[in-house]
Amino acid sequence: SEKGNHSEVTEFIIAGLTDQPELQIPLFIFFLGIYVVTVVGNLGMIILIILGSHLHTPMYYFLSCLSFIDLCQSTVITPKMLVNFVSEKNIISYSECIFQLYFFIFLIISECYMLAVMAYDRYVAICSPLLYNVIMSHQVCSWLVGAVGVVAVVGATVNIGCMLRVSFCKDNIVNNFFCDLLPLFKLSCSDTYINEVVLLAFGSFNLFVPSLTILSSYVFILFSILRIQSTAGRSKAFSTCSSHIMAVSLFFGSTAYMYLQPSTNSMDQGKVSSVFYTIVIPMLNPLIYSLRNKDVKTALRKILEKRVYS
Repeated sequence: SEKGNHSEVTEFIIAGLTDQPELQIPLFIFFLGIYVVTVVGNLGMIILIILGSHLHTPMYYFLSCLSFIDLCQSTVITPKMLVNFVSEKNIISYSECIFQLYFFIFLIISECYMLAVMAYDRYVAICSPLLYNVIMSHQVCSWLVGAVGVVAVVGATVNIGCMLRVSFCKDNIVNNFFCDLLPLFKLSCSDTYINEVVLLAFGSFNLFVPSLTILSSYVFILFSILRIQSTAGRSKAFSTCSSHIMAVSLFFGSTAYMYLQPSTNSMDQGKVSSVFYTIVIPMLNPLIYSLRNKDVKTALRKILEKRVYS
């Protein structure tokens, strides 16, 4: 097969989650429910943070960015998947597939680093409370979010750049419910060694750096909390971190499982962990952060009371 951008395959067939026809409608309803909860939860979180003036702090600014990433991540994957449950043939064009893949990679890297930024924010809040407003100024917060965007653009662009030199000739059934790198490598009729090296290098870096940041932040936080004399102070510090720890473990666990495993593992196991971090986690994040958070509940109550009285 000739190298370069030439690909004889102009469209792919998405295998989807299952080939059993009797499961298509129940799964459609199930994932539609998840998508509605995701959109309502994340949009609600963003609107709440914009409207609730006492939520105008770095912590909630980052949380609204995370909600935005989750909302986009879910929207890049789920609507197309829902259409596939109810359509005869799940076809996606080559360019649509590359487009979906680009945004998927961009958003997954953004999520990794956003969670790291949030851990750093908690570290500053708990370990240097007096300097918090100086360290986490508006400017610093904007820089941090900008940096997350830049890293994600670089990661997505390099991976897609490598993807464009891969050619596809005969096989065009993508064994997943969206266009992902690993199933596309399996279809390629050119050598994907460089792509796999790039994926492993970027994948390891983008999991390792944020994980290390998060881990070291929490080690320092733990030491700080243990030095707090009052039990009330301790439990308050723990509760601001517990939801973040929960979100981090879910996300990094499922992503690492998918991308840092040997390519011999079955794609079907991979599908389950893909569902987890592309569809389930974007739904869980706003729930995790809102159910465990007094400020968010208070803001919601205030806004609802305003609506009722007006």
